[in-house]
Amino acid sequence: MNLKNIRKDFPIFRHHNALVYLDSTATSLKPQSVIEKEVEYYEQYSANVFRGIYKISERATSEYKKTREIVAQFINANKPEEIVFTRSTTESLNLLAYSLGRKIVNEGDEIVSTIMEHHSNFVPWQQLAIENGSTFKVINVNNDGYLDLDNLKSQMPASPAGRSNIKSAAKNSNLEKLKQVITRKTKILALTYVSNVLGTINPMKEIAAAAKKINPNIMVIVDAAQALPHMKVDVRDLGVDFVAFSSHKMLGPTGVGVLWGKYNLLQEMFPFNYGGEMIQEVYVDRTVFKEPPLKFEAGTPHIAGVIALKEAIHYLRSIGLDVVRRHEMEITQYAINLLLSEFKGQLRILGPRDVDHRGGIVTFTFANYHPHDVAQILDEDNICIRVGHHCAMPLHESLRINATVRASFYIYNTKDDVEKLVEGLKKVQKILR
Repeated sequence: MNLKNIRKDFPIFRHHNALVYLDSTATSLKPQSVIEKEVEYYEQYSANVFRGIYKISERATSEYKKTREIVAQFINANKPEEIVFTRSTTESLNLLAYSLGRKIVNEGDEIVSTIMEHHSNFVPWQQLAIENGSTFKVINVNNDGYLDLDNLKSQMPASPAGRSNIKSAAKNSNLEKLKQVITRKTKILALTYVSNVLGTINPMKEIAAAAKKINPNIMVIVDAAQALPHMKVDVRDLGVDFVAFSSHKMLGPTGVGVLWGKYNLLQEMFPFNYGGEMIQEVYVDRTVFKEPPLKFEAGTPHIAGVIALKEAIHYLRSIGLDVVRRHEMEITQYAINLLLSEFKGQLRILGPRDVDHRGGIVTFTFANYHPHDVAQILDEDNICIRVGHHCAMPLHESLRINATVRASFYIYNTKDDVEKLVEGLKKVQKILR
């Protein structure tokens, strides 16, 4: 990648020349083409979709539908109708907890998630279990930041490079560890593809295959918010049932989420919201809903944001997700090496050390300095990092850590950004020591 040219595509760097943005896990920066596409809608064809039979409304509808087609191609969905637009990954997962979970999970059933989940893929399932008397089970992580499923490798084919995190030292050829968690009573397995704290890339294809071998009827739900912007995700190849992700983490606008689901499963689910555009017919005594995806898209959507999402996908495709992934691995490895060499014995990095098994996320604790103090001092030098629980409090509690510092990388980050982070941490040391 030509990083100088890429950085020129992001106007925020013109307004903040010294900006070191290391918080793309929270939200990515936006290229000019995405900003212009959103403005284009408001300036040229600002009308509602599906409803108007006049030119600018038809233009808006056409652009909106085109995004659905492009998203479907991007993740290799079977057809565009499997793509549901929501407001966020959070809403996509809550939609599933409401429309799927309340349909198939009953008292005495089980829901399985992991300790590394973002609250959005933890709390909805926890609350569903509390509500209906089902059992909520949680897979833990080991000391290296991997899910505690190290026997899986001998059962499942290896993932492509950079997509598997199962340690090579599998000791036997059985699924006993997974069977301790997933049973015939397990209706839902909900887990993240890439941890927003540990950076761990979970072996999604292997886990899904193993879970369905134990229970063919289990629904596998994937939070791909931290995966899809950074590496190729083929939903059909994964062998899962639902995938949720967000526009704003992949260079697109905020306020747009995506839910992919197998079409026959979407057909069987009941709507999440009721209102305009999801209606086929309404009578005094009954209502007929439209087919998916419109059944789940009540009300006026974030039209401009959805239309601009396809420009974000065009931009990522122009670079190539393989190139994006290689760049992040290089930057992440450089950051890990430099941090550990400059702050020996003072800095603890969470998650796998092997960058083949982690995303572009480096989360750490720094001596006994409070992360909020670290963030404040770094901000004085225009270095943007994230501190706290990162919406993953159960994970932090299991690690016995109150809060952490997180630096995350994307296509516009350079080794110079990493070096500035290190110099900033030296300044933290000098002030707080």
